[in-house]
Amino acid sequence: MGGDDVRLRAVVALAQGMAAAHAPRESWRAAAAGACRALGGSFAALSVWERELGRLRVLANVGERARDEEEFPEDEAYPVHQFPEITEFLHERWVGGGGPNAWVETADGPAAGHAEYCHQRVAALRRRGRGCCVVAPIVMHGRAWGELYVARPAGAPVFDRADADFATVLASVVAAGIAQTERLEEARRLAFTDALTGLANRRAVDMRLDEAIERHRAEGVVVSLVVCDLNGLKRVNDTRGHAVGDRLLERFGSVLSLCGAMLPGTLAARLGGDEFCLLAVGPAADEVVRVADELCRRAAELELGEGVACGVASTEDPLGPVRSARRLFRLADAAQYRAKAVRSAKPVVAGREGPDDPVVRLADAPPPAAAERRRFRGRR
Repeated sequence: MGGDDVRLRAVVALAQGMAAAHAPRESWRAAAAGACRALGGSFAALSVWERELGRLRVLANVGERARDEEEFPEDEAYPVHQFPEITEFLHERWVGGGGPNAWVETADGPAAGHAEYCHQRVAALRRRGRGCCVVAPIVMHGRAWGELYVARPAGAPVFDRADADFATVLASVVAAGIAQTERLEEARRLAFTDALTGLANRRAVDMRLDEAIERHRAEGVVVSLVVCDLNGLKRVNDTRGHAVGDRLLERFGSVLSLCGAMLPGTLAARLGGDEFCLLAVGPAADEVVRVADELCRRAAELELGEGVACGVASTEDPLGPVRSARRLFRLADAAQYRAKAVRSAKPVVAGREGPDDPVVRLADAPPPAAAERRRFRGRR
């Protein structure tokens, strides 16, 4: 009974470790580390089965790693044809009514729970100084998702049938934890993503911009904001329907994303309606203006719409102190408003028209009356 209690506590600890994870990598590490402790292993790995690529890709390695094993490898993957038992145990076995049971491999060949052995796994055990491993398929939503792998060093007791059965239980706990992590990630993604274009949404911009302004104040990092208003959307909606208008928004979203990619780390977002933005942290203001100019050129070439009105504000330009995200937003918004008012085919940049720059004056003026254009509505 004592052994059962120990294993029950190990299962609970594994589940709690995964539940406490805030990101996929943390969940992967918690899964591998928890299984390694529960089975008395020295090393563990979690891998995902990528059917479309025909390979098993390692997500996390924990414990006593070999020289060629990274904690979160970028490209450690193994073709399925090198491990024929994967297809059997990670798919065919329970499709025919069986269960996804774990099995054991040893550096000497066959072991408990497996009639044949995989030469590649045996060779890997020997190469890395390990004596045995237990491999447990991970099943989610009725389909094979991947595998949990736990190894012991050469000279340690070999895993037995009871260990393999326990590994099967641990794999089911890992599957539940991964499913929960994926649900949380999807919820987070939806919370910060515009449903129509797939770009970031206003909430994501607000969070990133607040963080960026803090860095600007603490470290002097350059923060730039490009605000765009897509011209002609109302006309398209009125004359060709909202489905065509949505297509225009999607196409411009793709153009925005492409241009944003020219500046490393830039966030491309739809603020709502016909308003979009780029948030760049680090690149010089002139680089941001160059990309904004390219954005205007590409937008003008779209089959639908009438181009964009584009405004730029950067902490590197003479704007006065930028102590809040709200002020930078107002400056970029004022620049965009001016671009629209003068029908500029190029971006208008705040702070570049001398000491009495009209954009800076407009941004810092008291809020306009309700009858005026609906700008500067308390944006952060």
